[in-house]
Amino acid sequence: MIAENGKVLAEAKNLAESGVRELVVVAQDTTCYGKDLGERLLLPELLERLNEIDDIEWIRVLYTYPESITDELLDVIAKCEKVVKYLDIPIQHASNRILKLMNRRSTNEELHTLIEKIREKVPGITLRTTMIVGFPTETDEDFTTLAEFVKWARFDRLGCFMYSAEEGTIAGEMEDQI
Repeated sequence: MIAENGKVLAEAKNLAESGVRELVVVAQDTTCYGKDLGERLLLPELLERLNEIDDIEWIRVLYTYPESITDELLDVIAKCEKVVKYLDIPIQHASNRILKLMNRRSTNEELHTLIEKIREKVPGITLRTTMIVGFPTETDEDFTTLAEFVKWARFDRLGCFMYSAEEGTIAGEMEDQI
């Protein structure tokens, strides 16, 4: 285990000793924890160690990008009693064309496979996601693909947001703003 894991565990133990009962493990892409430190993906190991801390009752993981949700992570979520059976997966869209324009690495087909795997490996899991509609060049066909995906996936919680152009971004400079 790397030293950074030790710092996180020490902080978690201090929080538990001060009365904290729930830990929220959150980052821009929490599933990549460890990789950013030049290591392998360490989130599963971290969750197992956090699960051993006395007085912590719940461990919630937020912002798990689909490309880094591994079998190992799902196995740890399934077996660790303190890890909340909940994933917040910022999928954003389901049209392959729009996903590519958004610089997402997953395809519609890969997302279908992932959702099926998550539900199989972690029965009863709660899935939350966010979607963006009105991305530049989005067509009725792209929107229909998104709507069909959402209907198929049966997310427990879903946030839908209208695209908003941000100055200085590639998407903000694209033609065919909706």
